[in-house]
Amino acid sequence: MAIKYIIAAVLVALGSGLGLLLGYFLRKKLAQAEANSIEAKAEKILIEAKNKQQELLLEAKEKSVKLLDEAKREEKQLRQEVHAIQERLERREVMFDQKILEFQDKENKLQEKIERVKQIKQEVEQVKEQQTLKLQEVAGLDREAAKGILLQKIEEDSKNDLMIRVLKLEKESLEVFEEKGRQILTDAIQRCASSHAAETTATIITLPSEEMKGRIIGKEGRNIKTIEKLTGCEIIIDDTPESLIVSGFSPIRRQVAKIALEKLIADGRIQPARIEEFVEKAKQDLALDIKKAGEEGLYKMGITGIDPKLVNIVGRLKYRTSYGQNIMNHSTEVGYLAALIAAELGVDQAKAKKCGFFHDIGKSVDQETQGSHPQIGYMILKKFNMDEDVCQAALTHHDDKPYNIFSSIAKAADAISGARVGARRDTYEQYITRLEDLEKTAGAFPGIEKVYAIQAGREVRVFVRPNEIDDYAAYQLAKDIAHKIEQELKYPGEIRVSLIRETRVVEYAR
Repeated sequence: MAIKYIIAAVLVALGSGLGLLLGYFLRKKLAQAEANSIEAKAEKILIEAKNKQQELLLEAKEKSVKLLDEAKREEKQLRQEVHAIQERLERREVMFDQKILEFQDKENKLQEKIERVKQIKQEVEQVKEQQTLKLQEVAGLDREAAKGILLQKIEEDSKNDLMIRVLKLEKESLEVFEEKGRQILTDAIQRCASSHAAETTATIITLPSEEMKGRIIGKEGRNIKTIEKLTGCEIIIDDTPESLIVSGFSPIRRQVAKIALEKLIADGRIQPARIEEFVEKAKQDLALDIKKAGEEGLYKMGITGIDPKLVNIVGRLKYRTSYGQNIMNHSTEVGYLAALIAAELGVDQAKAKKCGFFHDIGKSVDQETQGSHPQIGYMILKKFNMDEDVCQAALTHHDDKPYNIFSSIAKAADAISGARVGARRDTYEQYITRLEDLEKTAGAFPGIEKVYAIQAGREVRVFVRPNEIDDYAAYQLAKDIAHKIEQELKYPGEIRVSLIRETRVVEYAR
């Protein structure tokens, strides 16, 4: 059995070896066959690549030949074009040379003509001088004297025509502008109707009984003296039944005295200590009333964003008057008028209204502060950072040359408000003084014979001496008089200057 296993193992070993040898030879054969196949393919690819290379070389040669042919054709064409351009330039050069020669010839001829003209001009000047000398000998005048006589004659002949022409042009312009301005102002006046109440320097207080007069006076007059001392007003007690008068130039002081007296009368205990207490309460009540008046005034005008301190200053205008006209009412009316005029002119209505309302703000403190109310108003508005146009309107609303159109609008609205019938009042003495100043100012020019102020100072009529003032000088004199009145006098509205020049010739037939 062992031998059989050994023989079997040997046979298996021999079979394995033979299988390995046979597999080796088969693998070798297969590898050799595959290698032969790859070499064949590589050789085939190489041959094909060489053939392709030959084809590409042939194609490249053909293209290069074509490109060379095209380049030669283009070069030939360019040479032909360059040759043509060269020929054209040569022809033009020849033509330009001919033109230059022609121009030089014309220039020479023109220069000859210029020289000839100069020569003729000199000859003409010589002939002219000879003729002028002969004319001077005949006329007996030199050149300057004759020129002066001629100019004088022309001036005399043209003076009347020139005056008529100037008057006509100015009249036409003034008529157009006056008509337009009159229309704007009339529309503004008609659309703004305000009530007017002339205020005085005295306030009447009604008493419950005659016995109250004695209590107000007090023992040896101590009560009335205390009231006058604390309020700065004069208390007038006369025979008028059940009433007394508080007199003072300051409306604010009069109002304090009125409130204090009314409180004292209602309380019934009138003595110096109580008087002092009620005067202080009256000042506090007045301060609240002033603030309320300022807020109401600004609310009516639609003005917002105002500093509270400025509101109080505005409220003081309620207790300030000018020529009997309440300044708060006046400022409100000027604001409305300014807005209406601005609407007609097409400018900012809100700014114009503000300029008109604040134009007299300086009058609220002008009695306690040095300076004119325009300057004070300008400083107040600048302090509270108001718009420059509003500040300038307050500063220049009385000037001949306002700052800008808003100042002009404020000035016109102010004049309208102050010139309304019944808006302001003058005392008899002030009225007479104003008329005298008007006549004196207008009569200060030479050549004036008589001056009359008529229509309550709205017109000044001037008579001139006809032998001293001619028509043209009369027209200029009227302008000078109007300008001087504007510079030296203060007046509401406008003043018409009517200058009359007439020549009367009287002869008698005997």
